[in-house]
Amino acid sequence: MDWPGGKGLRPWTVFLLRLLGKVAVVTGGATGIGESIVRLFHTHGAKVCIADVQDDLGKKLCDSLGDPENVYFVHCDVTVETDVLDAVNSTVSKFGTLDIMVNNAGISGAPCPDIRNVDMSEFDKVFNINVKGVFHGMKHAAHFLIPKKSGSIISIASVSSSLGGIGPHAYTGSKHAVWGITKNVAAELGNYGIRVNCVSPYAVATSLAVAYLPEDERTEDAMAGFRSFVGKNANLQGVELTVDDVANAVLFLASDDSKYISGENLMVDGGFTRTTHSLRVFR
Repeated sequence: MDWPGGKGLRPWTVFLLRLLGKVAVVTGGATGIGESIVRLFHTHGAKVCIADVQDDLGKKLCDSLGDPENVYFVHCDVTVETDVLDAVNSTVSKFGTLDIMVNNAGISGAPCPDIRNVDMSEFDKVFNINVKGVFHGMKHAAHFLIPKKSGSIISIASVSSSLGGIGPHAYTGSKHAVWGITKNVAAELGNYGIRVNCVSPYAVATSLAVAYLPEDERTEDAMAGFRSFVGKNANLQGVELTVDDVANAVLFLASDDSKYISGENLMVDGGFTRTTHSLRVFR
């Protein structure tokens, strides 16, 4: 017998599934942190809609999970409100309900160390994806969560949501906005028993980390250089932050283990935002 959460599970494993029977939408779910969230949610018994603009990668992820009854892909550009609405509506149509909305889709934008040279079209693009895209997800998830008076909305922010000087202006501003919107929406939706939180990771080695480079320069050496740099500047030494660590934090906020947590910005940063080594007191 095939049990929810994957084939070949033992019957008693069902009791360890933290999202058994839950229905989730994950934007930007085809790669990186989003892919890890999709895989972990599926392992824990959730039915998942992968919403992404990367059609081939999204369909490939679905195929790799081998569970078309419980995981499917829909093309979704989060900057287009009707795309997000369609993703949510199709999820409810396919699975009967919605319990969890994960607003993961985001971009970092190109680095620009001189404000005088900032390309405002690039600035707008970052805000449209990172802020409007998140709000679209919150808005349309709320249509289904409010009547049932339950649910969890989780958005991926960044350590740049609470600090300056560690990302481009547009990226830092957008992640501050995600944290601000999270608090405000939590204030409204608390009336309906809906929890609204965000997760803020330290730097993670994904394709997003080198997305600003020309495609032929996105090499293993470039990724190794990124890992070395963020590892050297981390507070928690000897431990590398991975996409799975971020996904586990999202799982916690999606599950009943966090049933009384809302309006929270969960830092997955090894203490980076709570410490400074600029004076070299301990280094």
